[in-house]
Formats: sequence, C-alpha cells, structure tokens
Amino acid sequence: MVRYSKLPFRLLAREYNTDITYTPMILAHEFIRSSIARDSDFTTCELEQQSTPDGGQHALIAQFASSDPTEFARAAELIAPWVDGVDLNCGCPQSWAIKEGIGCSLMHRPEVVAEMVKSAKARLGPSKTVSVKIRISKDLTETQRWISIVQASGADFITIHGRTKSQRSSTPPDYDAIRSLVAGAKVPILANGDANHPSVLAEIITKTGAAGTMSARGILENPTVYAGHAVTPVECVQKFTKYAVKHPIPFPLLLHHLSEMTAGVEGMNKKEKSKLMACRDLFDAIDFVERKWGLGDSTHQRES
Repeated sequence: MVRYSKLPFRLLAREYNTDITYTPMILAHEFIRSSIARDSDFTTCELEQQSTPDGGQHALIAQFASSDPTEFARAAELIAPWVDGVDLNCGCPQSWAIKEGIGCSLMHRPEVVAEMVKSAKARLGPSKTVSVKIRISKDLTETQRWISIVQASGADFITIHGRTKSQRSSTPPDYDAIRSLVAGAKVPILANGDANHPSVLAEIITKTGAAGTMSARGILENPTVYAGHAVTPVECVQKFTKYAVKHPIPFPLLLHHLSEMTAGVEGMNKKEKSKLMACRDLFDAIDFVERKWGLGDSTHQRES
C-alpha cells in the first residue's frame, strides 16, 4: 500500500493474526540516495522483530518501486538487516507510477523484472525472500508468460491482484483468472482483491487455489480480519491509538486510519465521523477515542 502501512499499523495487524506485513511502497531511487528519505520511509522497533504474545512468528517485507536492477538491489541490501524480505511492486496502477516506468508499467517488461529479482537475490542471499506483486492482464497469456519468466529468475513467491490496471475496485476481482495462473506457476501464489471479511478469506483460497491471501483496503477497514472479526472491535482502535502515540506518524495518516477502522465500530455515525474528522492533531484524536471508548484501561470510562 502507498503510505498506510507504517509501523503503528503493522504492529497492530500482527497482533491480529496477520502473518506477513508490508511496508508502504518505497521509491528505491530515493531510498538509496538519502538518509532523510530512509528515515521517513521506514522505521521499526524491537517489538516488530519479536514473536507476538501468542508465540506467533511474523514476517516483515519491505516493498519497493523501481525499474532498475542495481537500484533495487542496493535498496534491498540497505534495508535487509531489519526485514525478512523485499517485494517489487509491479501492480500499482496510479498514473504517476506508470509515467515513471514503475508499478503496472513493468507488466510489459518481464525480462527487466527478472533481472531485478536476480540482482536482489544475489545481494541478499538465501536467508531473505524476494517477491513481486502484479495485476492480471486483459490477455491472460501475457500474464502467464510474465510469471514464467520472473519465477525462473528466482522469485520466492508472487502476489496476484485479480483486476487489470484499468479496473476500479468496484469491479469484482477475477478469481478464476488467478486460479488459472496458480495452476501454471511453480512458486507459491498469494491472491489479492476484496479480502475484506473473514468468510471471504477462505472463499478466496477455495476459488483460486492460492497459498494465501493479501488484504489491502480490507485490512485498513478492519485490521482484525485475519483474527476472524467481522468488524473492528473497540480494543483494536484503542491499541492503534497507543501504538501511534509511541511511534508517531504524520497526522493525516493517523486520521485516515482511525476513520477507516472505526466506520463499523459501535457508536459511530455521521455525526461522530464529523467530530473525528474535525480533529486537528494527535491530541485531539486521543481525546476523541478516550471520550468515545476509553483507552483500554480501568482509569478511563467510555461515554454513556
């Protein structure tokens, strides 16, 4: 995701059975040139490197946007000590990304992507994964050829979004297309697209035969989807608020997260949503959560 999976949100998601978390998409050429960009794009902490209290093991993947093998490999090398693998985003459909020759534009350049994967694998060695994320093409034989070339370069797994670059999120993802691609792939495939409800997750696996699912918009709305919750529980909002205090992120990102995850929470309506969106800074947001639901300890009571 662009912007929205910074440290507080990743810490939250891993508490609710998310096995693999990703950084926001990072521009590799900026990451390798500037320590300021590196500090802005990526932060972690000791907690993120540990098992969760239930003993669960979790992987952290740094996702990059790049079109240059040397650039991608260097970025992967720089971030390697703090992550379990790197991912190349070949599925971003935004116009600015395509204009820059990254994201979905790489779906027309499988040989270049293969060289990027090879270069990163050579730098990282066998202890780290190198993966790619793509979308389907209108002509599925093109996607099949693309996967064949890239998997031969050493990619550890591939995530497939079941929409083309021009299709909106309102268009149902093509799970049959993903199933067809899974059948011909020699590496594990993760299925992406509308993974937004616990009941849907198993359905996606059944329909696609994929090794797992990736959720983006769905997990923003409900960070507990992989823990089986149909809507975000209040305790999740409380935990996120605490993580955001300890590991600050730009306030617009914080407000967006709170807006998304509280949409279905008990007690939220248009009036309350307006109050939330009127918050001007972190302190206002904390006050809103505390007044509405408390902060998750005995010293705070939710409003009646």
